[in-house]
Amino acid sequence: MIPFTPFKSRLVPILINNIDTDQIIPARFLKTVSKEGLDKNLFCDWRYNADGSEKADFILNTPRGKGAQILLAGDNFGCGSSREHAPWAITQFGFRAVISTSFADIFKGNSLKNSLLPIVVSPEVHAKLVALPEDAEIQLDLPSQTIGLPDGTRVEFPVDPFNKNCLLEGVDELGWILKQDADIAKFEGSHPGTLNTLLVA
Repeated sequence: MIPFTPFKSRLVPILINNIDTDQIIPARFLKTVSKEGLDKNLFCDWRYNADGSEKADFILNTPRGKGAQILLAGDNFGCGSSREHAPWAITQFGFRAVISTSFADIFKGNSLKNSLLPIVVSPEVHAKLVALPEDAEIQLDLPSQTIGLPDGTRVEFPVDPFNKNCLLEGVDELGWILKQDADIAKFEGSHPGTLNTLLVA
């Protein structure tokens, strides 16, 4: 995982409400346990024609959809099944964050564990983001938990401290535990093997 540092990016709007995980990454692509290549199947049924050619008017196939790191979504993004492949596909495409007025809880949890920052904003802020020019960039700053708008306005967003720490350090939950190895060893060394003795007895 890559440590999360402040960055500027254009927005890629897909403003449909209730986009579920089967629309993000259809079930037929879930046979793999690797993240590699999933970016090609992101929003596959919206992105490609039946013959596999790109739909020219779908935003990921346009210049605006290339190279941006922030997806601007409609309400209740990521509902449906719990597949972890959904945030995998989104991050493999190059997105570091998704902004919406709400997220499905399981998708939100999976995203935070896979270096994708789900940002909840008010409908009023969301409307401001939708109204920005196509080439406008916003500043995303996780340490201060703020979005910087082109007019200088800064908008705060919530994120729980543990997940924030993991994102900033570029580790998942297991990586965070492994980083505590010295403290764990110290704790174990300061306690006699009482439990083992009881188990043997």
